[in-house]
Amino acid sequence: MAQEYQIKGLSKLDLKSGEKREVEVEGIENGKVLLANLNGKTHAMSAKCTHYGAPLKLGVLSPDGRLTCAWHGACFNVSSGDVEDAPALDPLAKFEIVEKDGGVYIKGEESTIKANRRAVNTKCKAQGQEKVVVVGGGSGAMGAVQALREQEFKGAITMISIEPSPPIDRTKLSKALMTDKSKLELRPQAWFEESSIETVSDEVTSVDFDKKSVSTKSGSSYPYTKLILATGGVPKLLPLPGFKELSNVFLLRSLPSAQAIVSAVGEKKGKKVVIVGSSFIGMEVGNCLASGNDVTIVGMESRPLERIMGAEAGEIFQNLVSKNGVKFHMNAGVEAAGPSKEDSKKVGSVTLKDGTILPADLVILGTGVSPATGFLQDNKAVSLEKDGSLQVDEGFLVKGLKDVYAIGDIATFPYHGPGSNGSLTRIEHWNVAQNAGRAAAKSIVSPSSKPKVFIPVFWSALGSQLRYCGNTPNGWDELVMQGEPKEGKFAAFYGKGDTVVAVASMMMDPIMSQSAELMKQGKMPGLAELRKGVDVRDIKLPGEIKM
Repeated sequence: MAQEYQIKGLSKLDLKSGEKREVEVEGIENGKVLLANLNGKTHAMSAKCTHYGAPLKLGVLSPDGRLTCAWHGACFNVSSGDVEDAPALDPLAKFEIVEKDGGVYIKGEESTIKANRRAVNTKCKAQGQEKVVVVGGGSGAMGAVQALREQEFKGAITMISIEPSPPIDRTKLSKALMTDKSKLELRPQAWFEESSIETVSDEVTSVDFDKKSVSTKSGSSYPYTKLILATGGVPKLLPLPGFKELSNVFLLRSLPSAQAIVSAVGEKKGKKVVIVGSSFIGMEVGNCLASGNDVTIVGMESRPLERIMGAEAGEIFQNLVSKNGVKFHMNAGVEAAGPSKEDSKKVGSVTLKDGTILPADLVILGTGVSPATGFLQDNKAVSLEKDGSLQVDEGFLVKGLKDVYAIGDIATFPYHGPGSNGSLTRIEHWNVAQNAGRAAAKSIVSPSSKPKVFIPVFWSALGSQLRYCGNTPNGWDELVMQGEPKEGKFAAFYGKGDTVVAVASMMMDPIMSQSAELMKQGKMPGLAELRKGVDVRDIKLPGEIKM
């Protein structure tokens, strides 16, 4: 039951406009709330981000009422507590705040204050003729089905996924090799049942767009009035001798694959692990396995992630991961995988093109993904892009099809971030997929609504936490670095001409979130200003979005 709690050490509401302050609640152990003054009115809300628990006092408060987490870009509406942007699923709790008797009080329930969140009300009994079928079970699918129920869509929802369980936080597979399903599930199965969302573990093999029906490997068919395709990516195999034939060669995309890797490493560890590919996945897994194992990463570039992040940033990442014990073979090509001397069916080595032989008890491939659209390959009703993706509009409606949406790794969409001018691009980010799912749901529930602007956000565990925002669909030609790069503390600004199109940072929060907000509002400083030492954290945010 709600009751009043006094704020420690606060006799009156004295926050200035735009100020945030984390405060303690009397009578509740570890009870904290965040006070934020928006245009002269002070709001009280949960103190931590509902995604991974980041302190929101470190976040970015915009004058139009959005609070963005400094860690991973989750965004909340200050007035309502509602989620504005991924990756948060739960909204913030809001509390009534009053001044009286020389003190400041909030009104709420102890359990809600401690929980640092508000439960999402998606309970529903499906009714009517509308049937939304979602193909896929990842971040985009989760964003879509929850947003549909949040926006009071009452029709039937069926989510068909090749995964054996409800949607999981896939980011934790590579960053931490977590394998406990209960700790990975974005929502428990009971949530889907309460929300009247049917979950089906099956593989979609074809779609009849004329008859509006989806067919699966088990022989089942599912009619729809609206279809959301969210099948994600398929990890790329190496078409080289040994990699397909030998066991203990792993791809990392699903919970079973992570479980297989952990099993192969074993509790005693001490394994020789070769990771082919210096991608984000390869670097994260290598860093994760470095403790107690002999890990080697093989990359084709001179520095890890050089093509995306540049050689200067790539060197920082390599140094950070090397400190944890990972060895590197860069500028290297792979020739083949060889069998183990003890068991000819298992991998025992990886041979490089220069003749170097790397002993291996297991091999992990981090060689990228392709859009998982094989089930549409021979469908004459749909036109796939050269990379196998589907072209969509701002509302993620598939070009040339009616009532069909595509989101996540399989969607090529018009990107309106800085330097893009609506360029068609495909972005393989967790946040982008979830935001796209939310946008597709909005398009279904409110067809005349205007799509919401969002700036892509990405994060990675590379010995230290990397934050990244923006995108480079037209490339970048110059990099401005601030901070102390040699210490792994930096902000990197990627420019096309003078326009900053992407920002990466480590140990300099909230530069990423502030930059994303400035990009969104068309106020990001140019490279020329940044060379002079301008700190984006000192720039006052305008009150409305200009994009």
